[in-house]
Amino acid sequence: MVALLRGINVGRGNRVAMADLRQVAESLGWRDVATIQATGNLIFKGPRARSQAVTRRLADRLQKALLDQLGVVTRVVVFTAAEVDTIIREQPLGARADSSSRLLVAAYVDPGARRQLETLLPEEWAPEALALGTHAAYLWCPNGILASPLAAAVARVTGSGLTSRNWATWMKLSARLSSA
Repeated sequence: MVALLRGINVGRGNRVAMADLRQVAESLGWRDVATIQATGNLIFKGPRARSQAVTRRLADRLQKALLDQLGVVTRVVVFTAAEVDTIIREQPLGARADSSSRLLVAAYVDPGARRQLETLLPEEWAPEALALGTHAAYLWCPNGILASPLAAAVARVTGSGLTSRNWATWMKLSARLSSA
């Protein structure tokens, strides 16, 4: 499984050592805990998750443990390996998104985030692009993420309802899950 923490080690706020993050996850009984990069990406083995209710409970437990043990307030979303495969498979922008660092995949932390993003679909974003999938939104930002009107609009309508990783990070997560 994968746990993604929103806003960890980005800028000056919410600094968390990856060793501490692994320790918190292990305190929950999660096994084979590993971090990918230093931005709040956990790979772990835990209870078999057969529903989104179970993954939501896992995310809630990690959020609470981070607050209790480290004093860190963050949002967490947990995905099964099958859900990560779906996120990878559903990427609809194809060859158009030719830079893995400028293709953002924004996982829905809040169930209503997808509905909020639907309001942006009718707008013209060229040369940028927005597409929505089952578990995540896909943002193509060819001129960079920081200067992206699309990324700014997505943040405005969803608030803290998403957590984003670039395509390269999603591919690393997928590869790690495949080899586990």
